[in-house]
Amino acid sequence: MSGIIGKKVGMTSLYDANGKNIPCTVIEAGPCVVTQVRTLENDGYEAIQLGYDEKNLKHTTKALRGHFEKAKTNPRKILVEFTRFEERKQFGDTITVDVFVEGEYIDVIGTSKGKGFQGVVKRHGFAGVNDATHGQHNRLRAPGSLGASSYPSRVFKGMRMAGRMGNQRTKMINLQVLKIDADKNLLVVKGSVPGAKGSYVIIERWK
Repeated sequence: MSGIIGKKVGMTSLYDANGKNIPCTVIEAGPCVVTQVRTLENDGYEAIQLGYDEKNLKHTTKALRGHFEKAKTNPRKILVEFTRFEERKQFGDTITVDVFVEGEYIDVIGTSKGKGFQGVVKRHGFAGVNDATHGQHNRLRAPGSLGASSYPSRVFKGMRMAGRMGNQRTKMINLQVLKIDADKNLLVVKGSVPGAKGSYVIIERWK
């Protein structure tokens, strides 16, 4: 499973051959450095660890400094492991956006925007009472009844209620790569990608 770490730049749109406007997301993918190589003999599984986005040395712990020195690279902010990488990699190798080709399909993992504590209308799409003419002055966005009274005398777990919304690990699958700019390390994918502008994302080749 080939992959790379990137940063969401923002959204734009492209036109296809038929003149249809396609919404798409621009991602700054890489360059990433191989900071560790997992082997079956030493670790029990095979994987490579990639580092992305340089980090100030004074903000790096001594343990991580030694980890990056072994790979002969500067400290990195984000470290992600990828299993079943298609090509053999060594310490210090650089992975760029060239691992992908235009037209193929990928998965993008990110952290969705945090919405804070929200009610049932925004969080779950409840309709509310909708009728404000028959004495309803404060029930328009209320959740309504939650269950029976005497039995079971409790609210079942998993009920759709108000609570914290967003700020969760989200995976968008089967996104098509529309364009690649290798000089600027840019990847343009069809559709939306979770997260705010400037947030980190993990890109994997779709199988």
